[in-house]
Amino acid sequence: MPSKNNAAEAPPPPEPLRIPVADSHTHLDMQSGTVEEALAAAAAVGVTTLVQVGCDLKGSRWAAATAAAHADIHAAVALHPNEAPRVVLGDPDGWSRQGARTPGGEAALDEQLAEIDALAALEQVKGVGETGLDYFRTGDEGRAAQERSFRAHIEIAKRHGKALVIHDRDAHEDVLRVLKEEGAPERTVFHCYSGDAEMAEICAREGYYMSFAGNVTFKNAQNLRDAVAVAPAELLLVETDAPFLTPAPWRGRPNAPYLIPVTVRAMAEVRGMPEDALCEAIAANTARAFGY
Repeated sequence: MPSKNNAAEAPPPPEPLRIPVADSHTHLDMQSGTVEEALAAAAAVGVTTLVQVGCDLKGSRWAAATAAAHADIHAAVALHPNEAPRVVLGDPDGWSRQGARTPGGEAALDEQLAEIDALAALEQVKGVGETGLDYFRTGDEGRAAQERSFRAHIEIAKRHGKALVIHDRDAHEDVLRVLKEEGAPERTVFHCYSGDAEMAEICAREGYYMSFAGNVTFKNAQNLRDAVAVAPAELLLVETDAPFLTPAPWRGRPNAPYLIPVTVRAMAEVRGMPEDALCEAIAANTARAFGY
């Protein structure tokens, strides 16, 4: 853990990967520096493709525009699970597509979902997400809105033939239930996989991709390492979720796509798998999952 004196300092670049891979989930709009700087730093260590993920209308618009301007970036668009209750309950953080504050209610959510639907039709948008359920910060009063939004995103992903990118926090059973009830899209990705080995086996049977972030390196994350060990190689992805979840030994410092090699090497060690072989699998899996 870095000291308080250097907690804001960017970690040094790791040794480059020999086989290029993709960061399947990042938030460049929340990171310091320019998009071009992020792409260059990532490419220098063998991370040659980024999936930029939106969490609200503003972020989703930015993701689509950024992907349109950069061949090495693909976009995913959605309302984050925690965004739906804000919109429905009339929280000031909810925004309409005109840019005015929403009055709240299901009509406001429908309005925002309609714009996500329109963005999902764009060629550079390869995923619908991050969507799903998050019970960590949302109480009972917001769960109905989350589930309603999740179901709508599933339908949008299926109708446009895009990957579904799932955010699942403390909601494993309900996420799997909704996917079963709605019928999961052909390509479904559990972003920042947070389950255990038993859940990984369920995901494997369903053909769901599992994307692992830097928290797989945390000392208290044995459940994630157990999942990495049992997940089929053809369903593994890697991500940063930057600027969050910086891998050890840099936990607490800013995360960015150039730190992907740290997580890849941790995953390879857990699996007892050669680094190059894992990179080849991850690269092929990410391209297949997002259809690029």
